[in-house]
Amino acid sequence: MPTETNTEVITVPNHATPSNDDKNIATITHLGGTVFSFVPALIVWILKKDDSEYISGQAKEALNFQITVLLAYFISWVLAWILIGFVFMLIIWIFNIVLSIIAAISTSKGETYRYPFTLRLIN
Repeated sequence: MPTETNTEVITVPNHATPSNDDKNIATITHLGGTVFSFVPALIVWILKKDDSEYISGQAKEALNFQITVLLAYFISWVLAWILIGFVFMLIIWIFNIVLSIIAAISTSKGETYRYPFTLRLIN
């Protein structure tokens, strides 16, 4: 005598996977910091923070990183009076470009990226 089993398949929408638009916006946000400093991240965070948790998180991350870079540039500018700051400015510039590209590649795949050595000022 065969027995019947009641199985029910429930599909739950996956909110953890960002849409292609979300990935593109996050990628542009990270890359925009290499040229325009904190401005792209601030604009995206203000305009899109309520639309997508993924965009909000990545925009905050990019904003925090660019603010950290800006503070490092300020410290380097002060140290330029003793000539060591010019070396630091070059290192910070390279560091900004490399990490922003890594972040853009990561977010283009839909991954969440966290910058190292970043002050988390915006929560």
